[in-house]
Amino acid sequence: MNDFLEVQHGLDCLLKTYRESEAGKAFKSAINDIFEGILTEVEQLFDGWIPHFQTNTYFTCFSEHKDSEDSFGRLSMWRAYSETTGVAFVMNSLPFVTPSQALKAYVSPVAYLSDQEFEKEFLKIAENIINDKPFLKQQDRQIIIKLIFNAFKYAVLCTKHPGFAEEIEWRVVYSPSLEESEHLKKEIIVVRGVPQPIYKIPLKDIPDEGLIGIEIPALIDRIIIGPTQYPQVMYEAFSDLLLEAGVRDPRDKIFISSIPLR
Repeated sequence: MNDFLEVQHGLDCLLKTYRESEAGKAFKSAINDIFEGILTEVEQLFDGWIPHFQTNTYFTCFSEHKDSEDSFGRLSMWRAYSETTGVAFVMNSLPFVTPSQALKAYVSPVAYLSDQEFEKEFLKIAENIINDKPFLKQQDRQIIIKLIFNAFKYAVLCTKHPGFAEEIEWRVVYSPSLEESEHLKKEIIVVRGVPQPIYKIPLKDIPDEGLIGIEIPALIDRIIIGPTQYPQVMYEAFSDLLLEAGVRDPRDKIFISSIPLR
């Protein structure tokens, strides 16, 4: 992640709700009723990790694809990201929804919430904790701490301003300081003139660890070539690349968007 503002909205929502709202009070009361003093441990743990969420978190971001966009793509995405030679890779969802610990990178949809909407969702969690208190009291204290920490973590990392809702974003989140994968390789690359570290996900199945469907022939559902002056040249190039990657009948997977974007 090259811009900590990607998580600032979620962090602001969480801290404001937790510290200042009735929902926060209800949540803290419900948690302390399960294990006395547990909130101090949760707060110390979470506060210590906030800098890592801002500077040592890595995202791969995707936009949920609708069937109605199969031929043309989405106009707002072309405008925002395509420049003059944009391409949309439409991927099959299997590797995103199949549980696996192989990459230590985890998938979550983004929640588009205002402060008030975040507070309402937080209150629902507090109410669920109250309703399930007998069950939760039987659980291990450290497990409860871990579950709360992870809930807070993803609330920070996967909450965005509601103005971005049309993106329908999903995020693959990798936090190497928390969990490091031997399969992800760190590299330094230059993005828009700024040298920065990234982690590359190898597109190779690891079936023994539950990771399947990530290799190109299975992963790519289609490619949509965005508004451009060079659609046929790009069509031929991607046809060759898909063929080299082992995709059968690659031309059947490539579509040229006819959106007249200028």
